[in-house]
Amino acid sequence: MLSYSVLFWLAVAAILVTFWWQSDKIKRAALVHVIRYCKNHSLQLLDQTMMLKGVWASRDEIGSLKIRRRYVFEFSSTGQARYQGEIVLLGHILKSMELEAHILPEDEDRFS
Repeated sequence: MLSYSVLFWLAVAAILVTFWWQSDKIKRAALVHVIRYCKNHSLQLLDQTMMLKGVWASRDEIGSLKIRRRYVFEFSSTGQARYQGEIVLLGHILKSMELEAHILPEDEDRFS
């Protein structure tokens, strides 16, 4: 028979694995948003990676408690300079995406 402490630690392990699995799914969804945005605006996502910069609890529009995640990524508009961007998701929902000021690809010829 399993003791209560073993059951407790098994439950904790299951919760952590589930949280990690859900976080990985949400990170992949955020990456899809960023890739789509970069493709639509002729930008290049560098390294195809994003770093998690923050996780906190927040309420959505109807008052439900969700996990808000903030990721940062690097992109380039010209292939030479690196710029930083940020994407925020509340649960699975995209809340915001901000990019540093950068040279637009069609403006590059004017500055050369």
